[in-house]
Amino acid sequence: MIRSMTGFGRCRETVNGLDITVELRAVNSRFFDCSVKISRAYTYLEERIKPYLQSKGISRGKVDVWIGIEVLDSGGVDIIPDDGYVKGYLDALYHLRDTYGLRDDISVMTVARNPEVFRVQKPQEDVEKDWQTLSSVLEKATDAFLAVRAREGESLAADLRGKMDQIRKTVDEIEALSADDIAHYRDRLAQRIREALADNQITPDETRLLTECAIHADKVAVDEELVRLRTHFQAFEEILTADEPVGRKLDFLMQEMNREINTTGSKCNDATIAQRVVDVKCTLEKIREQIQNLE
Repeated sequence: MIRSMTGFGRCRETVNGLDITVELRAVNSRFFDCSVKISRAYTYLEERIKPYLQSKGISRGKVDVWIGIEVLDSGGVDIIPDDGYVKGYLDALYHLRDTYGLRDDISVMTVARNPEVFRVQKPQEDVEKDWQTLSSVLEKATDAFLAVRAREGESLAADLRGKMDQIRKTVDEIEALSADDIAHYRDRLAQRIREALADNQITPDETRLLTECAIHADKVAVDEELVRLRTHFQAFEEILTADEPVGRKLDFLMQEMNREINTTGSKCNDATIAQRVVDVKCTLEKIREQIQNLE
């Protein structure tokens, strides 16, 4: 399934006396870059987040995960001041007051607004139990996140197919124009050679003349390039329907398509064909920009 790299997912539930909120948001990135922020008392679960997301098929994008956990049922959990931190924090406040002559409004409530002054003291951690509690909410947030990515991916896929259909039609036009151009090129070349030989009173060898004209005409033929382009069109559709990340593969395929259309343009001397080549290159660039949004 084709998926966008951007997305957002959120879930909030109360599980085992904990009010848990999980948010995931992502933007484009060449690789999988995962940043996790989790409530201080549960930082020991942080290392499990990235492997979990990878197990759900997330392989690219800069993903930011925010997890808030609020204890509703204390259940042996004590919230106590972090004396070392509080002392340093108060010393800093007193320094500000004395150094800059600030009004002394330091109070318990003022200090308590800083959540870092408290520590959550719990019974011996049961890592597996805590992970099971958290993962039940994380799973729902991740599913919502992936659903958004999938919907955006479907929209991108529809847009890419529309642009590729436009390129196919233009390539058909190039093929028809090229056939006419080669025939005219061969005739014009033969006529110029006859005129040059006649000016020097030389009788042309018609068989040799036609052979040489055919060889030169073959050099401007673009049949091979157009055949390879159509092969790339088929590969493009196959990649879009693959059940795996497709962004990098499509990016490489665009490079190959661009190479073939550049060769086509360099071989053709007809202005109309040149314009069609420019149209294809412009559309390929638009596709390449869209592909940067795909996982």
